[in-house]
Amino acid sequence: MSMKLTVLGSSSAIPTKERNLSAQLLEIAGHSLLLDCGEGTQLQLNKFKKKQSQIRYILISHLHGDHYFGLVGLVSTMHMLGREKDLHIYSPNGLEEIIRLQFAASNTRLSFKLVFHIINTKKSILLFEENAYQLFTFPLKHSVETYGFKIQEKTGQRNIRKEFIQNRDIHHKWFPRIKDGEDYIDSKGRIYPNNTITTSPQNPSSFAYMTDTAYLPERANDIVGVSLLYHEATFLSSDLEKAIARNHSTAKQAAKIAREAQVQRLLIGHFSTRYEDLSLFLDEVKAVFKNTILAEDGMEISI
Repeated sequence: MSMKLTVLGSSSAIPTKERNLSAQLLEIAGHSLLLDCGEGTQLQLNKFKKKQSQIRYILISHLHGDHYFGLVGLVSTMHMLGREKDLHIYSPNGLEEIIRLQFAASNTRLSFKLVFHIINTKKSILLFEENAYQLFTFPLKHSVETYGFKIQEKTGQRNIRKEFIQNRDIHHKWFPRIKDGEDYIDSKGRIYPNNTITTSPQNPSSFAYMTDTAYLPERANDIVGVSLLYHEATFLSSDLEKAIARNHSTAKQAAKIAREAQVQRLLIGHFSTRYEDLSLFLDEVKAVFKNTILAEDGMEISI
C-alpha cells in the first residue's frame, strides 16, 4: 500500500493567483483525508481532478479562517451531489457550532451525517485508526489552539515466496496463517520456518503535517523518521522576529525540525505573500536539510 499527497493550497493567510489557502489531500486505503480546508478548496479539488466523494475524514489544525473557511462550501456541494456517507471532522473545540450555525441560517438539512470530534490534548495521542493505518495528533504552538497530525501505515503481512507455492498442494487455510508469520507444517509433519518461505512486508509509509506553529524542537520526538514531513515555513530567517511574534516558523527552523526528527523528506509551504522569490526558501532550507520540496498547488507526491 502507498499514500499519495496532493497540495491543494500552499499560501499563508492571503491567497495569490498561483497559490490557494491551506489544504492538502491524502489518498490512502481507498479513501481520502483532507487536511485543512481554506477558502476555495472545493475549486482546487475540481481543478486537480480529485473526488470529493472519496473524502472520509477532514482534519482541521486550528480555527483561523484560512484553514477552515472552505468547509461550508465543500459540505454544501457534497449535500447537493447527494452524499449519503457520514463525514467525520476533527478539530479543536468550537468548529461544530460555527458550521451548524451556517446551515441553520439557510435552513439546510444535509443528506448525510456530519460527525464532529473535538481534539483536546497536551501530548501525542492516537486519534483514530483504520484497518490499514493509524492517525495521531499532537499540540503545536500558535496564537490559538492548534494541532499537528501524523498518519502511519500499519505493517503489512509477510509475502509468501512464489517458488514455495509452486508444485505444492497447500490448503487455502494456510495462506493467511503463513502471511501472519506462522511456520508451515505439511501433511507429513515437516516444518518450514516462516522466514524461509516468506519475505518481509514493505516498510510502512508515514506522513506528518505541522502548521501553523512556532518553532517547537520538542515535537521532533513525535514525528521521528516519517517518510514525508510537511512543515510550515511562513518566513525567512531574515524575518525571525516576525516569526516569533506571530507564532510561525522560518524556513530554517522547519529544516532543523526535519533534521532533528531524521525524516526522509521535507515539504515546506504556507509562504507569506510578502516574498516574491520563493527560491530563497529552498536555499535557506537546503543549507540545513537537503531533501526538501517547495510546495506548489497541484503538486502530487507519492509517499
